[in-house]
Amino acid sequence: MSKVHNEVLLANREYAAHFDKGHLAMPPARQFAILTCMDARLDPAKYAGLSEGDAHVIRNAGGRASDDAIRSLVISHKLLGTQEWFVIHHTDCGMETFTDNIMRDLLASSLDTAELSADGWRDVGPGPGSAEANYIDWLTISNQADSVLEDVKRIAGHPLVPSYVPVYGYIYDVKTGRLLEVEAATAAGKPR
Repeated sequence: MSKVHNEVLLANREYAAHFDKGHLAMPPARQFAILTCMDARLDPAKYAGLSEGDAHVIRNAGGRASDDAIRSLVISHKLLGTQEWFVIHHTDCGMETFTDNIMRDLLASSLDTAELSADGWRDVGPGPGSAEANYIDWLTISNQADSVLEDVKRIAGHPLVPSYVPVYGYIYDVKTGRLLEVEAATAAGKPR
Protein backbone atom coordinates (compact mmCIF):
# COMPACT_ATOMS: atom_id res chain seq x y z
CA MET A 1 0.00 0.00 0.00
CA SER A 2 1.12 3.54 -0.74
CA LYS A 3 1.59 6.30 1.80
CA VAL A 4 -1.45 8.15 0.41
CA HIS A 5 -3.57 4.99 0.57
CA ASN A 6 -2.67 4.52 4.23
CA GLU A 7 -3.33 8.20 5.01
CA VAL A 8 -6.78 8.02 3.43
CA LEU A 9 -7.74 4.91 5.37
CA LEU A 10 -6.45 6.38 8.63
CA ALA A 11 -8.35 9.63 8.05
CA ASN A 12 -11.50 7.62 7.33
CA ARG A 13 -11.18 5.64 10.55
CA GLU A 14 -10.88 8.89 12.50
CA TYR A 15 -13.85 10.42 10.63
CA ALA A 16 -16.02 7.33 11.14
CA ALA A 17 -15.17 7.22 14.86
CA HIS A 18 -16.99 10.53 15.33
CA PHE A 19 -19.50 10.24 12.47
CA ASP A 20 -22.87 11.80 13.24
CA LYS A 21 -24.37 12.39 9.79
CA GLY A 22 -26.21 9.10 9.28
CA HIS A 23 -29.55 10.87 9.73
CA LEU A 24 -29.17 13.13 6.68
CA ALA A 25 -31.80 12.70 3.98
CA MET A 26 -30.83 11.73 0.43
CA PRO A 27 -32.23 14.92 -1.20
CA PRO A 28 -30.03 17.97 -0.63
CA ALA A 29 -31.50 20.13 2.13
CA ARG A 30 -30.92 23.43 0.33
CA GLN A 31 -32.24 22.09 -2.98
CA PHE A 32 -29.47 23.23 -5.30
CA ALA A 33 -26.55 21.80 -7.22
CA ILE A 34 -23.12 23.07 -8.24
CA LEU A 35 -21.20 21.97 -11.33
CA THR A 36 -17.57 22.86 -10.82
CA CYS A 37 -14.00 21.82 -11.59
CA MET A 38 -12.12 18.97 -9.95
CA ASP A 39 -9.16 21.29 -9.23
CA ALA A 40 -7.87 20.55 -5.73
CA ARG A 41 -7.71 24.27 -4.89
CA LEU A 42 -11.51 24.56 -5.02
CA ASP A 43 -13.47 23.71 -1.89
CA PRO A 44 -17.15 24.19 -2.76
CA ALA A 45 -18.17 23.55 0.83
CA LYS A 46 -16.17 26.58 1.91
CA TYR A 47 -16.72 28.97 -1.01
CA ALA A 48 -20.48 28.26 -1.11
CA GLY A 49 -21.04 27.85 2.64
CA LEU A 50 -22.11 24.21 2.47
CA SER A 51 -22.47 21.62 5.16
CA GLU A 52 -22.84 17.91 4.50
CA GLY A 53 -26.27 17.25 3.07
CA ASP A 54 -26.86 20.80 1.77
CA ALA A 55 -26.29 20.51 -1.99
CA HIS A 56 -25.14 18.27 -4.80
CA VAL A 57 -21.63 19.03 -6.03
CA ILE A 58 -20.75 17.63 -9.44
CA ARG A 59 -17.09 17.86 -10.39
CA ASN A 60 -15.13 17.17 -13.54
CA ALA A 61 -12.13 18.59 -15.38
CA GLY A 62 -13.02 22.22 -16.01
CA GLY A 63 -16.50 22.01 -14.47
CA ARG A 64 -17.83 21.50 -17.99
CA ALA A 65 -21.38 20.63 -19.04
CA SER A 66 -20.50 17.21 -20.39
CA ASP A 67 -23.18 14.63 -21.09
CA ASP A 68 -22.39 13.00 -17.75
CA ALA A 69 -22.61 16.30 -15.85
CA ILE A 70 -26.01 16.99 -17.42
CA ARG A 71 -27.10 13.44 -16.56
CA SER A 72 -26.22 14.14 -12.92
CA LEU A 73 -28.03 17.50 -12.90
CA VAL A 74 -31.17 15.95 -14.40
CA ILE A 75 -31.14 13.21 -11.74
CA SER A 76 -30.50 15.88 -9.11
CA HIS A 77 -33.67 17.70 -10.12
CA LYS A 78 -35.98 14.91 -11.26
CA LEU A 79 -35.37 12.48 -8.40
CA LEU A 80 -33.89 14.59 -5.63
CA GLY A 81 -35.61 17.95 -5.95
CA THR A 82 -32.90 20.50 -6.70
CA GLN A 83 -34.49 23.72 -7.92
CA GLU A 84 -31.49 25.80 -9.05
CA TRP A 85 -28.01 25.14 -10.39
CA PHE A 86 -24.66 26.91 -10.42
CA VAL A 87 -21.97 26.45 -13.08
CA ILE A 88 -18.68 27.55 -11.51
CA HIS A 89 -15.42 27.53 -13.48
CA HIS A 90 -12.24 29.10 -12.10
CA THR A 91 -9.21 31.22 -12.90
CA ASP A 92 -5.86 29.57 -13.60
CA CYS A 93 -7.55 26.38 -14.80
CA GLY A 94 -5.43 23.58 -16.21
CA MET A 95 -8.02 23.12 -18.98
CA GLU A 96 -6.73 26.40 -20.43
CA THR A 97 -3.22 24.99 -20.92
CA PHE A 98 -3.92 22.59 -23.78
CA THR A 99 -6.17 21.91 -26.75
CA ASP A 100 -7.89 18.74 -27.93
CA ASN A 101 -5.08 18.19 -30.44
CA ILE A 102 -2.36 18.58 -27.81
CA MET A 103 -4.07 16.02 -25.58
CA ARG A 104 -4.57 13.64 -28.49
CA ASP A 105 -0.92 13.93 -29.52
CA LEU A 106 0.31 13.39 -25.96
CA LEU A 107 -1.83 10.28 -25.51
CA ALA A 108 -0.87 8.93 -28.94
CA SER A 109 2.76 9.03 -27.77
CA SER A 110 2.32 7.45 -24.32
CA LEU A 111 -0.10 7.05 -21.43
CA ASP A 112 2.41 8.28 -18.84
CA THR A 113 2.17 11.68 -17.14
CA ALA A 114 3.32 14.53 -19.40
CA GLU A 115 5.41 17.53 -18.34
CA LEU A 116 4.55 21.20 -18.65
CA SER A 117 7.53 23.33 -19.63
CA ALA A 118 7.93 26.91 -20.84
CA ASP A 119 7.29 25.58 -24.35
CA GLY A 120 4.06 23.81 -23.35
CA TRP A 121 3.18 20.19 -22.71
CA ARG A 122 5.55 17.44 -23.77
CA ASP A 123 5.39 13.72 -23.43
CA VAL A 124 8.19 12.01 -21.51
CA GLY A 125 6.83 8.46 -21.37
CA PRO A 126 8.33 5.54 -23.28
CA GLY A 127 5.03 4.58 -24.92
CA PRO A 128 3.08 3.03 -26.34
CA GLY A 129 0.17 5.42 -26.45
CA SER A 130 -3.32 5.10 -27.90
CA ALA A 131 -5.32 6.69 -30.70
CA GLU A 132 -8.51 6.36 -28.60
CA ALA A 133 -8.00 9.97 -27.47
CA ASN A 134 -9.14 11.03 -30.95
CA TYR A 135 -12.70 10.04 -30.08
CA ILE A 136 -13.05 12.19 -26.96
CA ASP A 137 -14.07 15.85 -26.82
CA TRP A 138 -11.73 17.06 -24.07
CA LEU A 139 -13.85 20.22 -23.47
CA THR A 140 -10.80 22.46 -23.15
CA ILE A 141 -11.16 26.14 -22.28
CA SER A 142 -9.76 29.11 -24.19
CA ASN A 143 -11.76 31.79 -22.34
CA GLN A 144 -13.36 31.28 -18.92
CA ALA A 145 -16.34 33.60 -19.37
CA ASP A 146 -17.10 32.13 -22.78
CA SER A 147 -16.93 28.57 -21.46
CA VAL A 148 -19.25 29.40 -18.54
CA LEU A 149 -21.72 30.97 -20.96
CA GLU A 150 -21.47 27.98 -23.32
CA ASP A 151 -22.09 25.52 -20.47
CA VAL A 152 -25.01 27.46 -19.00
CA LYS A 153 -26.62 27.68 -22.45
CA ARG A 154 -26.09 23.96 -23.04
CA ILE A 155 -27.64 23.05 -19.69
CA ALA A 156 -30.53 25.52 -19.81
CA GLY A 157 -31.39 24.56 -23.39
CA HIS A 158 -31.16 20.81 -22.89
CA PRO A 159 -34.43 19.01 -23.67
CA LEU A 160 -34.33 17.16 -20.33
CA VAL A 161 -33.94 20.35 -18.28
CA PRO A 162 -37.16 22.10 -17.23
CA SER A 163 -37.34 25.71 -18.39
CA TYR A 164 -38.12 26.91 -14.84
CA VAL A 165 -34.80 25.76 -13.32
CA PRO A 166 -32.42 28.75 -13.13
CA VAL A 167 -28.79 28.14 -14.05
CA TYR A 168 -26.28 30.71 -12.75
CA GLY A 169 -22.79 31.26 -14.16
CA TYR A 170 -19.72 32.15 -12.09
CA ILE A 171 -15.94 32.07 -12.11
CA TYR A 172 -14.14 31.30 -8.86
CA ASP A 173 -10.98 33.41 -8.45
CA VAL A 174 -8.28 31.13 -7.05
CA LYS A 175 -6.25 34.15 -5.83
CA THR A 176 -9.06 35.84 -3.83
CA GLY A 177 -11.61 33.09 -3.15
CA ARG A 178 -14.39 35.25 -4.62
CA LEU A 179 -17.14 34.11 -6.96
CA LEU A 180 -17.37 36.45 -9.94
CA GLU A 181 -20.66 36.41 -11.81
CA VAL A 182 -20.65 35.94 -15.58
CA GLU A 183 -23.69 38.12 -16.15
CA ALA A 184 -24.32 36.94 -19.71
CA ALA A 185 -24.35 33.32 -18.48
CA THR A 186 -26.74 34.00 -15.61
CA ALA A 187 -28.99 35.91 -18.03
CA ALA A 188 -28.90 32.96 -20.44
CA GLY A 189 -29.82 30.62 -17.58
CA LYS A 190 -32.87 32.59 -16.42
CA PRO A 191 -36.07 30.59 -16.22
CA ARG A 192 -37.96 30.81 -19.51
